[in-house]
Amino acid sequence: MTTENNTINISGKTIAVMGILLLLLAGAFGMFLLKSSQNNTESVATQSDSVSGDIPKKCRLPAGQDVNSWKEHLGHHSDLKECLNYFK
Repeated sequence: MTTENNTINISGKTIAVMGILLLLLAGAFGMFLLKSSQNNTESVATQSDSVSGDIPKKCRLPAGQDVNSWKEHLGHHSDLKECLNYFK
């Protein structure tokens, strides 16, 4: 009589590939959450508008700046007050 061995052999290479895939999946999920988070929704939308050229260059939100502080900054400059129309 022969007995069958029903074991699964997993090599180190397979574990490494599965680990990389898991990290990629977690990264993609994290980017989705970051993009859809409440705090970044306004600035991400504004920056994507800036990239498409809808907002004049002088009015564009600088990278890493908060929308509210940028609006406050624009309000202090008489030559940039029309830029506030892009950030309602």
